[in-house]
Amino acid sequence: MGIDTVVMEVSSQALMMHRTSGFVFDYGVFTNLSPDHIGENEHKDFEDYLHCKSLLFRQCRTGIINGDDEHADEILKDHTCDTEFFGLGEKNDIRAENIKLLKENGFIGVNFDVKGLMDFNTDTAFPGRFSVYNALCAIAVSRHFNVTEDDMRISLRQARVKGRIELIPVSPDFVLMIDYAHNAMALESLLKTLREYEPQRLVCLFGCGGNRSKLRRFEMGEVSGRLADLTIITSDNPRFEEPHAIMEDIETGIKKTDGKYIMIQDRKEAIAYSISHAKKGDVIVLAGKGHEDYQEIRGNKYPMDERELIKEITG
Repeated sequence: MGIDTVVMEVSSQALMMHRTSGFVFDYGVFTNLSPDHIGENEHKDFEDYLHCKSLLFRQCRTGIINGDDEHADEILKDHTCDTEFFGLGEKNDIRAENIKLLKENGFIGVNFDVKGLMDFNTDTAFPGRFSVYNALCAIAVSRHFNVTEDDMRISLRQARVKGRIELIPVSPDFVLMIDYAHNAMALESLLKTLREYEPQRLVCLFGCGGNRSKLRRFEMGEVSGRLADLTIITSDNPRFEEPHAIMEDIETGIKKTDGKYIMIQDRKEAIAYSISHAKKGDVIVLAGKGHEDYQEIRGNKYPMDERELIKEITG
């Protein structure tokens, strides 16, 4: 078939159920860990979750580890592989120094120096300090495949992931991005990251899915009201609920704060409003839909890609 390399995500469930038993991976990667997938049909507790994650490093030849993560030592308990660490701390084999946040001509990202086993300066087209860790991880892996420093620099500047902090070039005067953040924790992390860039205004446009927890709506409204300068409440995937009722639940959360907001049910109209009212230096984030290219209404999925909507609005 001509395939010489396979990149595989190996979940804690896969390791727990021995679905990859018999594999010997050349490289195993650990980025970070926080409580997740804990419940009756997954892991009984965090300790079990962590233990299952650690099993990867008993069936790979080289472990590439985020040395700054508080669980790094536990992840490597009883490991049988060689180890290599990335991060910001001095102890790491590949580390970032002199981190600078970039904001220019509708672009936001990060610039930093790579030190240790490699030595060069690079940018990444993803905002926030957490993006530095992701870039270091990619660099650490690419080094083993003899990727040149020049190619690493070019790739980090040009890399895009659909719907994940995806910059949409519209104007040099403001930043417009699409992100999949669709719960309070993800939205808070995103908005705090964007706050570091000191925008003229931070504008957050989002809705919430129907036939899902109402608590999520209250929480997301409160988060956006607290962290954004302006929230545009709109429709997401209403499913079998009335869109305006969902928006009113979000409004309940935002009213717990002093945040300014406006409600525009039609998502295209809401996006058009965010663009036409943008001010120089604004950062605008369209949250919740991300990579999705549809809107689900009463059991039907209708085509709706925010990238296409933006083209129609600005074209």
